Amino acid sequence: MITKRIIPCLDVRDGRVVKGVNFQGLADVSSPVELAKYYSENGADELVFYDITASFEGRRLFTEILRQVAETIFIPLTVGGGINTVEDFDRVLKCGADKVSVNSGALRDPELIREAARRYGNQCVVLSADVKRVNGEFRVFAKGGREDTGLEAIRWITRGVSLGAGEVVVNSIDTDGVKRGFDLELLDAVCRAVRVPVIASGGAGTKEDFLRLFQTLPDVDAGLAASVFHFGEIRIPDLKRTLRAHGVVVRL
Repeated sequence: MITKRIIPCLDVRDGRVVKGVNFQGLADVSSPVELAKYYSENGADELVFYDITASFEGRRLFTEILRQVAETIFIPLTVGGGINTVEDFDRVLKCGADKVSVNSGALRDPELIREAARRYGNQCVVLSADVKRVNGEFRVFAKGGREDTGLEAIRWITRGVSLGAGEVVVNSIDTDGVKRGFDLELLDAVCRAVRVPVIASGGAGTKEDFLRLFQTLPDVDAGLAASVFHFGEIRIPDLKRTLRAHGVVVRL
């Protein structure tokens, strides 16, 4: 059985970690460097760093803070935000990222996925999809959840994987920050459609939410969360012990 990963997410704006609900109402949390160090030392399997306003503001990702984070941690680091060209991949990887997450940039130019996968390998390219229900359809949103692309989410994710994305992060806008559990319906649809690792994001409120995720959808590879980890509502070592006690394979 594949080991399940627990991944904290640092949503960074103006050099600080922030968190909101349904992608809105962002509040300051902490320094990304200090928080990254804490997670690296306290059981996180990987870390995700999103510069959440880079695409919306039309600028490049903050590389200096990213470099400091990469130098501080000893776990794999995925980085996203403002990734629009293969040169952006190169710049972020040289700052210490292990994988690069694409969202708005890939929506504008899907060939970015193919080009990056060809140059750096599929394992380096992570497709991040911000998804919200619109009139009963799973719809993809761009620019930090601000812009409805009109694309049906499962078709877009399937296309991204066919172009070379080696991993998918499914961000449910409907459940983001609500803390009532992951979007199992959406995640099930994605797992049925692709055969690459799927990371669930949005909705974790308790340890039981992670347990329900992995027990209900064994094809999900990882659970990603932010505020419940940032504010100590769930401590990763406690979460992993709970998961293991219920038969979920995790790294302790």
